[in-house]
Amino acid sequence: MNFSLKRSLTFTIILGIFASCSTSTEEPWSIEGKSDQEVMAIADSLAKTFIMVDGHVDLPYRMNIKGFMITKTVEDVSVETTGNFDFPKSKRGGLDAPFMSIYIPAGYQETGGAKNFADSLIDMVSRLPVTFPTMFAMANTPADIEVNFDQGLISLPMGMENGAPIEDDINNVKYFFDRGIRYITLTHSKDNQISDSSYDTLNTWNGISPFGEQVIAEMNKWGIMVDISHVTDSAAFDALRLTKAPVIASHSSCRRFTPEFERNMPDTLIYALAENGGVIHINFGSTFLSKESRDKFDKMREDLTNYRAENGLSSDDSVYTAYANQYAIDNDVYEDVQKVADHIDHVVSLVGIDYVAFGSDYDGVGDSLPKGLKDVSTYPNLLNELLKRGYTPKEIEKICYKNTFRVWRKVQEVAQGLQ
Repeated sequence: MNFSLKRSLTFTIILGIFASCSTSTEEPWSIEGKSDQEVMAIADSLAKTFIMVDGHVDLPYRMNIKGFMITKTVEDVSVETTGNFDFPKSKRGGLDAPFMSIYIPAGYQETGGAKNFADSLIDMVSRLPVTFPTMFAMANTPADIEVNFDQGLISLPMGMENGAPIEDDINNVKYFFDRGIRYITLTHSKDNQISDSSYDTLNTWNGISPFGEQVIAEMNKWGIMVDISHVTDSAAFDALRLTKAPVIASHSSCRRFTPEFERNMPDTLIYALAENGGVIHINFGSTFLSKESRDKFDKMREDLTNYRAENGLSSDDSVYTAYANQYAIDNDVYEDVQKVADHIDHVVSLVGIDYVAFGSDYDGVGDSLPKGLKDVSTYPNLLNELLKRGYTPKEIEKICYKNTFRVWRKVQEVAQGLQ
């Protein structure tokens, strides 16, 4: 059966389930009377029925460091990795289009070679569909993702995390567009030639640099989404002022829950992002989700450093890793799926359902993922929590992909007008 038809039929069945459990015409999506198992089954069906986009998955850098399924046979589709993302996990969780993060460490800004390193990661991602043609496909547009979804393939759109590979050549913006890059996070952990970083203290440009202004204009021209994750507040507001198209935050959360953590977005910036028509993709890392978890992780890092020093252990020693794992459990350092939903609730309460999406940072936040969302197979747990909070299937569909597609298509439209 064609996947589009199957999706339509499944959605009709889901709507019928909700309608049958409605207690009034004013609450047509009530799950009152449904058991936890029944609601979870609906959540799992929604995850498989809707296209699921994740704004940020750090598989490419993990492949560079540890490898991936590239050495396995095409037929062995059951093979799972130790990472947060792979084909079997994605199929179980319903993830259809994880944006592959072409992550460029800030060190390349000092030593050079950022462009070459970006190319090497793009090459690795591009080989996956060639090696596993029954699993993966590249995707440069929302339409590509829809076609791939109909064929049962996981799409691999790409975003570049850190604009350093543009170097000092504005023509490299078009170069990376041609290579398949569809968003660029303006900087990462250090100020670069484009923008100030929220993790740095220099404030080199007090926002966006003069060259960065040209970069944003060129991104608008060619249809690359401007990503304001990682930048300072000043740089984010500059980007919103400069852009002619909606922007995204590919993997950020709400500063309301993490005061003084500039990497997350304050309410004022969320309002401005919505006015621009953009979308914030919520990061799942526990330290992005609450001050309590950030404080616990800070203490854990200090205590574990002392433990290693006192016992003469390395960070990869089995005795140490066992101790560290137990420490994390005993001290309850991880947030949970409910806290991710709290961030979604907060954005919706501020600006509405049209401006929030998922940007997990899977494979990028290390061992800090919340309980219930440890890898991409667990996405139904988050949809289950949203259902229990009263979100309708149509609202969940917007969060899963429609909000991101709206921005992406508008960026394409603006580019066509500028070329």
